[in-house]
Amino acid sequence: MSDTLATYLTLANEDTIAYEDRLSYNKKAFAILINQDNDSLNRLSLFKVANRYFNMNNFEEYHKVVQIILEKSKSSRDTVNIAKSYSYLGDYYSNTIQKDSAYSYYKKAEKIYQKLNDKGNLASVYINTAIIQSYENDFFGSELSAIKALNVLRDEGDINKIYDTYNQLGFVSTELKDYEKALEYHTKALNIGLKNNANDPFQKISSLNNIGNVYQRENKDKLAIEKFKEAIKDIESIDNKSYLHAILLDNLAYSKFKIKDFSGLPDLFYQSLKIRDSLNMGVGIIYVKIHLSEYYFEKKDSLTSQKFAKEALDLSKQIKNYRAVLASLKQAGIVSPKESLMYSAEYIKINDSLQNAERKSKDRFARIEYETDEIIQQKDKLAEQNRNILFFFGLVVMIGILLFVIKNQRSKTKELMLKQAQQKANEDIYNLMLYQQNKIEEGRANEKVRIAQELHDGILGRLFGARLNLDSLNKRQDDEAIVSRNNYLVELKNIEQDIREISHDLNREKYALNNNFIGIVNNLIEQQETVSQAKVSFVVDMEIEWEKIENYIKINLYRILQEALLNINKYAQAENVRIEILKQEKTLKLTVTDDGVGFSVSKKSKGIGLQNMLSRAKACEAVFDIKSKIGKGTTITVVFPMETNQK
Repeated sequence: MSDTLATYLTLANEDTIAYEDRLSYNKKAFAILINQDNDSLNRLSLFKVANRYFNMNNFEEYHKVVQIILEKSKSSRDTVNIAKSYSYLGDYYSNTIQKDSAYSYYKKAEKIYQKLNDKGNLASVYINTAIIQSYENDFFGSELSAIKALNVLRDEGDINKIYDTYNQLGFVSTELKDYEKALEYHTKALNIGLKNNANDPFQKISSLNNIGNVYQRENKDKLAIEKFKEAIKDIESIDNKSYLHAILLDNLAYSKFKIKDFSGLPDLFYQSLKIRDSLNMGVGIIYVKIHLSEYYFEKKDSLTSQKFAKEALDLSKQIKNYRAVLASLKQAGIVSPKESLMYSAEYIKINDSLQNAERKSKDRFARIEYETDEIIQQKDKLAEQNRNILFFFGLVVMIGILLFVIKNQRSKTKELMLKQAQQKANEDIYNLMLYQQNKIEEGRANEKVRIAQELHDGILGRLFGARLNLDSLNKRQDDEAIVSRNNYLVELKNIEQDIREISHDLNREKYALNNNFIGIVNNLIEQQETVSQAKVSFVVDMEIEWEKIENYIKINLYRILQEALLNINKYAQAENVRIEILKQEKTLKLTVTDDGVGFSVSKKSKGIGLQNMLSRAKACEAVFDIKSKIGKGTTITVVFPMETNQK
């Protein structure tokens, strides 16, 4: 009997055998096991049956077998296999849309593995939990779970699990737009892949792809292309028809497209699409078609572009992947202007629903974790009630602390939202200030024009009168006529001087009007000198024609300078500050230098102030750079592109 069971299990796990035959062998193995005694060997064999169903993507049979194992394990009080069953059920629900159920079972398994001090399985549960949380966009929760896994694995030496953890942390950091940290984690994973290349060459290839993805998200597509090409070179010597090869081809093609290097396009996209079609990679097929739509739209082939966008949208709705639906709707709206309003309305509706669902998922995760802890605590309380009455008070204290933490976190969230609203209000006030000042200066300029016109008309009248009198005097040659002519010549000189002075006054007024932005900056510097002992020197290129600079560039330049001065006041302890605004060809360069205490750029975490400056620079497509050393001061440089016709 045991030989027959082992044979069935072996044949059910053989990839070269037809699916229906493998399924038949696995059912025969299950039929033997279900009638055997409920012992540890029986449960172990049932897990093998479940694994084979999972490998065949027959998740419903997999679920049924695991439920049977769970009941058998509970009846035998087999804690180890209870935890394993919970973990398997988590795997089942993670492959469905019921991510909250997967989270619930993983939390149950986690609690048991913690009590058993089974670090290897505990780390696996943390990794799987992190993946579930990232699916629902709970990236901070995912990062926390992955870090827990890393802490558990610190002394375990399981390089494969450490590799998976670094990959997950890299993915989460990328989604949180902390690209520096993402590259750090993916590089650590790559180092593991290089050491483990003989056992699993796909680790190195996958890490190269992940690093390329980070560069692609940063719009550093030339660096991304290098990584994708290196990975493709390796994978083509191993398996040129794998899902990873398809991903790499698509990524390489898209980075080339982004930098308008059309060599090899669209063939690379079609190669990726062919592999993904053969592997039935639904989501992958959608994104290749979106990329093809973008490519043909760039090539002015509207019909082909609309065709691929429509196919991507239909498929995303068919497989009910709503993130892919949003991406497809966005592209369809771009390439089909006549239907853009319809696509936009649908996009907004689905996006709002998705955000609500994500918020509910996060709430469910928190509730599941809380309820799981509460159930276990209640069981422990019932078991130890006669021995330790103080446990009840400890539980109350824990709940109180938890409620306090939740309340405190909500307060911090409200405070953060208030700060964000205040920042928006400040920006609106600044825009209004500029608008009002422009209106005032416009009124002054109009008034000056009116006055100039009146003066001009008056002067013309004087000139006309002088000319008529001189004409009449020209007919006379007596001494009185000569004296009168001389008087009128003096009058003409006075009129000439009046015209020159009026012209100069109007030119000075025009110059002052054109430089009202510099006046605002000077006000900021004057405020700085009242709150700081540092001496401020300000240099501005007089050739800059501020009226031709886009208003949003001036706003963000002003805010970045304001944030830089605020940071100098808080941290720099500087004695001297130098501010330069210079014109360089088609760019506007802001430099803020101080001789303060400085800091280590590589170790300094990016605070809200620095993040705000980076965000504002990015909004203007400006290049932001910060250089600093401890004891050597700090230099912030921002180079703005001027989308104007300055000469």
